[in-house]
Amino acid sequence: MARMVNEAAYVARRNAILDAAQRAVETKGYEQMAIADILGELQISSGAFYHYFDSKPALLFALVERMGDQVEQLVLPIIHDRELGALDKLQRFFATLDHEKLAHKRLVLAYLRVWYADENAIVRHKLYLARIKRLTPWLEEIIRQGKREGVFTAPYPDQAARMVISLLEDLAYATVELLLSEEHSPDDLPRLERIAEACADALERVLGAPAGCLQHAWREEQVPWLVPPSMKKEEQSDTRQRHTLSRKGGDGNDDVRFQRQDV
Repeated sequence: MARMVNEAAYVARRNAILDAAQRAVETKGYEQMAIADILGELQISSGAFYHYFDSKPALLFALVERMGDQVEQLVLPIIHDRELGALDKLQRFFATLDHEKLAHKRLVLAYLRVWYADENAIVRHKLYLARIKRLTPWLEEIIRQGKREGVFTAPYPDQAARMVISLLEDLAYATVELLLSEEHSPDDLPRLERIAEACADALERVLGAPAGCLQHAWREEQVPWLVPPSMKKEEQSDTRQRHTLSRKGGDGNDDVRFQRQDV
């Protein structure tokens, strides 16, 4: 009994530290967050903190890992829903991942700045392999269902699932390069859209899915990432509306004239 109590207390204290860190990142930003802020809020010693996390980056990585666990709880009901078709599942799968990242945009951006630093290359690769192991069975299940329904034609569902994750990983690298660039350009959003659309096209080809089934949704999901997280919701909505109008060019042409904002 004592061991169970100790384990429960350990988990509760660790989650309390993570909760405080997440509030700090989302209000101050990762760079401005100090471990002393967390110690003061929770009234704990530095020794108590380092019992759970050995560094500030380790704390950030733990936050991201917890986000992954939360996403899993949202994704699994989609995967196992017997009423949904495979294509609908796939679209909801991607939408859920993107929605959760947007819900914690400031945290995700802080994570990206640390995560894609050169010194984290080995850990980044290890966690990429962990994502392959975690996500592949879910995607493979969707792909096999799609083959039964006749909406996907991929001959090797297990390998197609791995290729999907690899394509998403490459899209992430391209997106990070734009988001974290010190030099901003009005061409950033159109460039990001082209990259995302090319990735969506490649995914459709890998899956043998209907052409264009992922294009529109992916295009719309890119805009919020180039809007500062400090923007009010009304301003973000206006930015998305102006981008949509600029794509149409007033005469139906796909003329993109979007001015990138700092992130």
